Amino acid sequence: MSQKVIIAIDGPAASGKGTLAKRLAEHLGVPYLDTGLLYRAVARDVVARGQRLEDCDAAVCAAKAIDAQSLGDPGLRGPLAGDAASIVAKIPEVRAALLEYQRGFASESVRGAILDGRDIGTVVCPNAHIKIFVTASDEARARRRHLEHEGRGEMIPYEQVLEDLRRRDARDKGRSIAPLEAASDALIVDTTDLDKEQAFATVLCLVEKRLQT
Repeated sequence: MSQKVIIAIDGPAASGKGTLAKRLAEHLGVPYLDTGLLYRAVARDVVARGQRLEDCDAAVCAAKAIDAQSLGDPGLRGPLAGDAASIVAKIPEVRAALLEYQRGFASESVRGAILDGRDIGTVVCPNAHIKIFVTASDEARARRRHLEHEGRGEMIPYEQVLEDLRRRDARDKGRSIAPLEAASDALIVDTTDLDKEQAFATVLCLVEKRLQT
C-alpha cells in the first residue's frame, strides 16, 4: 500500500474475523491487533489476583497495566477466557482505559494497521478507511468453535458451545457502552457458507476495490 490505511474488522465470536484480519495484515504487510485479547488479558489478570471480574477498580487497574508481551499467552484462547472477557468488557471504565491503547496502535504505524474486535468501526476507529463486519449463522459459528475445542482436546458438547455463543452475543449486543454492531458504512461479509479460502478471497477483493477508489 502506498498510503496509510486503517482497516477495522468487527463481528461476533467465531465468525472468522480474527483469521481474516490476521491473514489480511500479513498479505498487506501491516501490523495487526486482536483487540479481544486485551479484554481476555484484563480478565486473566483480575482472576490471577484473586479479585472478582465485576470489581470495577480491579478491572480498571488491570487494564491500565496491560502488558502487550503477555497477549501471546495461549490461555487467552480458551472458552473460559472469552466468557470472562465479555464480563469485564461491560465495564465502561475498562473500555475507556483500553481505548487509548487501541487508538495508539492504529496511529503508530506509518503504513497503517488492521484491528479486529466488536467496536472497532463504531468506536475505536470510526474514521477507518475500510470497515468490514464479518458475520455467520449461530450454528455455523458454533460448529467452528466446537472443532477448535476438539483440536485442543477440549471435549465440550456442541449444544453447550452454541448456548455459550448465544449468551455471549446477548451480552456483547446488549451492553450500554460500545455494543456489538456493524458500522453504518461497513461492508458486510457473511461467512456461513464460505470456507477459509473463499472468505479471504471475498474480503481481499472488497479491500482492493476500496483501495483503488
